[in-house]
Amino acid sequence: MKQKLKIGEFSKLMQVTVKTLRHYEQRGLLLPNEVDQASGYRFYSLSQMQRLNSIRMLKDLGFSLDEIKEIYDDESHSPDREQLKHKIRQCEAEIQNLEKRRKQLINVLNSQKHIETMDNFTIQKLPSIIVASHREIIKDYAAIGPMCVDVIGPEMQRLGCKCPPPGYCFTIEHNKEYTPTDIDIEYCEQVEEMGEDAAIIQFKQLPEVAEAICMKHYGPYDRFYQSYITLFKYIEEQGYTIKGHPRCVYVDGAWNQEDPEKWLSIIQVPVEKG
Repeated sequence: MKQKLKIGEFSKLMQVTVKTLRHYEQRGLLLPNEVDQASGYRFYSLSQMQRLNSIRMLKDLGFSLDEIKEIYDDESHSPDREQLKHKIRQCEAEIQNLEKRRKQLINVLNSQKHIETMDNFTIQKLPSIIVASHREIIKDYAAIGPMCVDVIGPEMQRLGCKCPPPGYCFTIEHNKEYTPTDIDIEYCEQVEEMGEDAAIIQFKQLPEVAEAICMKHYGPYDRFYQSYITLFKYIEEQGYTIKGHPRCVYVDGAWNQEDPEKWLSIIQVPVEKG
């Protein structure tokens, strides 16, 4: 006679919960060997231990319960070569995603370290200056570097623009609301004198800003919002109000640093007290 085990006994021996066994039964994966019609008791045989062990192994290999059901419905009881190759490809994709996530976590950690260790905030007066200005709708933040290097730089050189050392360039966003694409951005770079406007470059005099709260930003430009959160919180806590467009000043970027994590920008926000 076959040894019959109650569901609780089978559960204990196989170290799986009764709830899981009932779930497998509902999914048609592991049916009891016998069900007593009078009591409703479920009994399992010793031979079903191997099937449960096989289900466990397939789950560990990344197969879903639906996939395991299909394997057993085909009476193969084991995945074929194509199924195994598909799982390997899925694992490789997951590894790539995890590696990408790991790098993102490291970048966020490094950004927090910069914020915690830097000189926090400074209050500066921004003098009136002459700038060469270029306004354009760019695809995304990643387009800022190429725009500066490939478009604005050569045109300013062609026009004979002279920039006082150490150099001061920044961008102002003109979108009325956040958009990750189609960004209406204006690039301004300080020059020594007014020039004649061209198709790409226009010259103008910017008025003095009596007070601007400034903060360093480390990393790529699509993470500016993280620094804005910290900066605007400080502005509010100190009792200031914002009185103009923030400027994003570029110190190190794509033109001299290949690694975006080494890019340094300074956010300058015009403010007044009260």
